[in-house]
Amino acid sequence: MFSKNLKYYRLRKAISKKDLAERIHVSPMAISNYENGNRKPDMEILRRMAKELDIRVSDFLAVRNENLVFHHGEFRKNTALTAAQQEYVQESVEEYFNRFMTVVEVLGGEFLPASPQCQMLKLSGKIEADALSLRRHLKFAENGPIEDLIGAMENKGILIYTCRIDSSSFSGMNGDINGRPYIITNQNMTPERCRSTLAHELSHLMFNWPEDMPDAMIEETATAISGAFLFPKLDAVRELGVRRTAVAGDMLMTAQEYGISMFLLVKRARLCGIVNSGAEKGFYIQASKEGWRKNEPARIKEEKPVLFEQLVYRAVNENEISIQRGAELLKVSYDEIIAHCCFGGLV
Repeated sequence: MFSKNLKYYRLRKAISKKDLAERIHVSPMAISNYENGNRKPDMEILRRMAKELDIRVSDFLAVRNENLVFHHGEFRKNTALTAAQQEYVQESVEEYFNRFMTVVEVLGGEFLPASPQCQMLKLSGKIEADALSLRRHLKFAENGPIEDLIGAMENKGILIYTCRIDSSSFSGMNGDINGRPYIITNQNMTPERCRSTLAHELSHLMFNWPEDMPDAMIEETATAISGAFLFPKLDAVRELGVRRTAVAGDMLMTAQEYGISMFLLVKRARLCGIVNSGAEKGFYIQASKEGWRKNEPARIKEEKPVLFEQLVYRAVNENEISIQRGAELLKVSYDEIIAHCCFGGLV
């Protein structure tokens, strides 16, 4: 679908309709008509637009699945994202999952795990209990670290997309595609923050939030549940002890084991009564001096979605799609597909 592809690539390049129109010598109304599907440009204009957007003309012609119905979650109120950036996030989701669903349809689709039922968990008013119910709902272990959270969620039928968004104010968003839940996170974040965002968005997806609950309270509760989900109280007591007089260096090992930031670990330790408010405050003061409030060091490996790549390589190896088509779907080189297929990826 040309109109959707044009809008996606224009937003990706962060160019306004007016600027693009001036660069290719057409009117802003013409760009609007192209993106609304009311008009189609001739080949010369296509070439000019492709050059300005640093893409190939063929990228405009990529087929979109018109049977996909997207429902995007709302952006947080008072978000610093511009309207164009919000549009880009949504268009990125749709462009990516159109490619994803292409290979799903080629392979038949029945291999995707059934996704968990959303908006069905009831809030108990007790954070630890709600976090435990979330683990149980997803059939995760009731305690202990959750290794490779992205992979674990993909195995539960939740679609994950990590995308680089040039804004520190955007962490993540959720929604669904034909009823199947998805979560997008900002790849510019540390792996620890990415895991916290995934757990936060999971809380939004799986709990039935009261309509009369203020947005600020929803966000606060979802954040608290996500912290307890990643680092349950029983684990915190076992790993850190019943009481600690101060935040010490050995706690870094626990934070790394559970894939969480030190800020989250200390917050959980305070909520679980392991450290007092003085120790918590002392940590925040020292962390601020180290510059951690804005840039706490990453201590774990980056977690990435792998399902899409696996499906494409499978389709290529089973001769369901060509190597060239696989490269187009993953947006990588022909040689990279070959390197991951057949014996090229084994030797």
